[in-house]
Amino acid sequence: MSLPAALHLASGTGKFYERSAKIIRLVKYGCTNRPFFHIVVMERRHNQHQPPIEQLGSYDPMPNQYNQKLVSMNVERIRFWIGSGAHISDPVAELLGLSGLLPVHPRSYIQAWRRRAQLAKEAEEKAAADAAPSPDKE
Repeated sequence: MSLPAALHLASGTGKFYERSAKIIRLVKYGCTNRPFFHIVVMERRHNQHQPPIEQLGSYDPMPNQYNQKLVSMNVERIRFWIGSGAHISDPVAELLGLSGLLPVHPRSYIQAWRRRAQLAKEAEEKAAADAAPSPDKE
């Protein structure tokens, strides 16, 4: 399939089959040390290098200068595709859960619990190190 040079692969140039299974997933763009993802609708059996049916948003996992990971979504179209029976991949389900469109994904709760436990352990170790008498103050 040859595409015109002006069209980008995420512009919705993929083929659409009415009865085949669709999935809303992340497609990786960017380079090795600077990943960037598009949230797209694709045929379920296609890999990420084939043209999507429609791009629904983007996700930038690298924190910006304000320590924020940026996500943009076309919520109206996501609702349309979910209503049309499209499946949702786990990473996209996590993003939709954090945005409030779906219930919060269990993996988000697990990551938050692990992070809280790690921070508590680090605080405990720091408090123990501060409370211990140093040998220089004798």
